Amino acid sequence: MLCRDEYRCPNEMKSQILNNPITSVTAHWRDYLEITKPKVVLLLVFTAMVGMALAVPAWPPLQEAFFGLLGIGLAASSAAAINHVIDQRSDAQMGRTKNRPIPQGHLNTTQCLIFAFALGGIAMVMLVFLVNPLTAVLTFLSLIGYAVVYTVYLKRATPQNIVIGGAAGAMPPVLGWAAVTGEVTAGALLLFLIVFIWTPPHFWALAIHRREDYAKVDIPMLPVTHGVAFTRVQILLYTILLLVISIFPYLIRMSGLLYLVAAVVLGVMFLYHVIKMFNDKNEKQPIKTFVFSINYLMWLFAAMLVDHYVPLLSRLFS
Repeated sequence: MLCRDEYRCPNEMKSQILNNPITSVTAHWRDYLEITKPKVVLLLVFTAMVGMALAVPAWPPLQEAFFGLLGIGLAASSAAAINHVIDQRSDAQMGRTKNRPIPQGHLNTTQCLIFAFALGGIAMVMLVFLVNPLTAVLTFLSLIGYAVVYTVYLKRATPQNIVIGGAAGAMPPVLGWAAVTGEVTAGALLLFLIVFIWTPPHFWALAIHRREDYAKVDIPMLPVTHGVAFTRVQILLYTILLLVISIFPYLIRMSGLLYLVAAVVLGVMFLYHVIKMFNDKNEKQPIKTFVFSINYLMWLFAAMLVDHYVPLLSRLFS
């Protein structure tokens, strides 16, 4: 007999909801949202938007920009959901991820895969017919690169997993550029390079903070296989390289003086956080560096956007 009082029989009610694919969409919308990694996707979509802006001298075409960003966001969300499915066993054992929807039993594998494939399918149709085929192909390859190549193979195959797999995460500016121009040029590849070089110091800082978690589930992150001291040096070298690479948009005249100042200041701040990690007594510095690295990328691309449109707005209102 079914329980008529959800307060008296919460477990039974939860079971009914989970086993009903229609009501689960409503009851667990927050769980579906969580498996898309919305904060990560928003940052990726923002870098794609900046790629669109820098690709054209004035304003991007409205249709390609709107549906391009929506399609890129849906595809990234699809990849994130597939990542949750593939990593569910290790997620259940790690402190950082044990409360995710699948380990907690809020969603099951079938629900997540149907949701992920639906998002991916909608994204591809949208990009093919409302943007352009090149963007659709590149977005699909990025989805496969993250959800399959990185998550299934690279993540557990080599301590350089995040370096190689970072190529998929660095694609959004290229996708945005391709969406409004129908091509990929040197400017797009430079934006890709900035995100690509940013990814290892960003993620390795988190890996140091969560080293024991990764060791427990046998994921060969660099701090696990080569130690924290070695990883710190690699983070420092990548951050120095990032500071140098971040100046190139100014050198090739893709961005102006405002961006240059922002890139140098943000790069020095990033280096400051990284150098502080060499103090063993400062146990919280790796996670502080990780958090700052997210803000760094957001502020750097925001500076590109402001630098690009300030002269345009000045001419418009002069």
